[in-house]
Amino acid sequence: MQEKGVSQYQLLKNGIDNKTLDSLKKNKNITMVTLEKLCRIVGCSPNDVVKFE
Repeated sequence: MQEKGVSQYQLLKNGIDNKTLDSLKKNKNITMVTLEKLCRIVGCSPNDVVKFE
């Protein structure tokens, strides 16, 4: 988000709610719908967000 200049406020304005932001901050699970919204807002692909170990 920092690289793309996207703020938490912009996420909230574009359909990401406070509960979801809290989950992201705490590294908890999110839905595929949320992942799609994040990628659309930030301008990235799911591969840029998700890492399997």
